[in-house]
Amino acid sequence: MQSQILIWCIKLVLGGIAAFLAIMVWSKSRSACWVFLVTGILISYAGIIYDMMINLGILNAGNFLVFGIPFLTLVFTVIPYLLIIISLILIIKDLS
Repeated sequence: MQSQILIWCIKLVLGGIAAFLAIMVWSKSRSACWVFLVTGILISYAGIIYDMMINLGILNAGNFLVFGIPFLTLVFTVIPYLLIIISLILIIKDLS
């Protein structure tokens, strides 16, 4: 359990730094590619907090399942990657 707490602390600290820096970028640039990237990072950090609260028993994952996976767990897993992929596609489009 002690190693799990250490991992959560590392995720919270690094995720918090990434979220803070993402908000700083968002305030400087309103370009679509940056907005998608920042949103992906922020939702990813929210997913870290949600996962930690599930594991600590503070929240219940819920009964609404999609493919046998709790819906919010699936959302916090899939959506950040989709937003980052869209961001990278837009950056590649802008570079060419």
